[in-house]
Amino acid sequence: MLTKLDQLTERLAELNVLLMQEDATSNMDTYRKMTREHAELGPLVALYANYTQADNDIKDALGMLSDPDMKEFAQEEMTAAKARMEQLEIDLQKMLLPKDPNDERNIFLEIRAGTGGDESALFAGDLLRMYTRFAERNRWQIEMVSESASEVGGYKEVIVRVVGNGAYSKLKFESGGHRVQRVPATETQGRIHTSACTVAVMPEADEVEDVNINPADLRIDTYRASGAGGQHINKTDSAVRITHLPTGIVVECQDDRSQHKNKASALKVLAARIKDVQLREQQSQEAATRKSLIGSGDRSERIRTYNFPQGRMTDHRINLTLYKLDFIMDGDLAELTNALAAEHQADLLAALADAT
Repeated sequence: MLTKLDQLTERLAELNVLLMQEDATSNMDTYRKMTREHAELGPLVALYANYTQADNDIKDALGMLSDPDMKEFAQEEMTAAKARMEQLEIDLQKMLLPKDPNDERNIFLEIRAGTGGDESALFAGDLLRMYTRFAERNRWQIEMVSESASEVGGYKEVIVRVVGNGAYSKLKFESGGHRVQRVPATETQGRIHTSACTVAVMPEADEVEDVNINPADLRIDTYRASGAGGQHINKTDSAVRITHLPTGIVVECQDDRSQHKNKASALKVLAARIKDVQLREQQSQEAATRKSLIGSGDRSERIRTYNFPQGRMTDHRINLTLYKLDFIMDGDLAELTNALAAEHQADLLAALADAT
């Protein structure tokens, strides 16, 4: 482990030099990769520097043991330094775990109403508000990509782009079935109804290299947009539907008045969906060799229940129940997302221990 950390320290120093060069931004793709790598290595190298300092403190204390006047102080220093080293070693092991290359990416967030009719569409709107508030807490940007509004409010389907560092890392475990139990506003008998939505979180693909889409594999149709937008949006063929023939994936976008912009947005969503299919296939292969509590990639899996009468949220994958549903629906997801990430990290550490 120490040899690898020495190599990473040297790599960070190399990146510092490269990023300071005048032509560093001549190739923006390379520059973006270097800055991303620099951001990942910085905290790790700083932690290793603390580990090295603690090791040096022990060596210095050993040199003072022969001095009667300094012996007690030296022993205290050694005890404290050893405790620091033990904790730092654990922290370093965690940071050296295989990184998800998509963790720092922007995401496309899809929410679709499922069983439950109008109530499901209303819940889809509630989930979008929850994630929007969470994004605001993290100072991320939300961009509407596509929406299909319900007649009673909420959404039959909505896609937004979430722009911000670490968006995928914090929301990647949100994919799956979300179930709600509550009394709908239209319920006159006060009966609790159960409905559901599905959420898909997809990392945004790099335009250059992540997903290779052959134009010959695409069928692009244009049509007149429907819904809000005034006379102009209904009189021009600005809406775009793209079908990826090999996979059958269909993406529609009509939110902008410009056909060109709608096509660009649809292509980005298409690339993210293709990348998502590839990721889920990879996750399924990994799950076949090692059981994982989180991130199985199965969208049909019910991952969470929101019980409004009892004010509780339960995540079924990690058996976590929180009695602060109002706060959660207002975007206070930190405790939940941290618990999911910690469980995933523990699973990786256990797998690493089994392998060794």
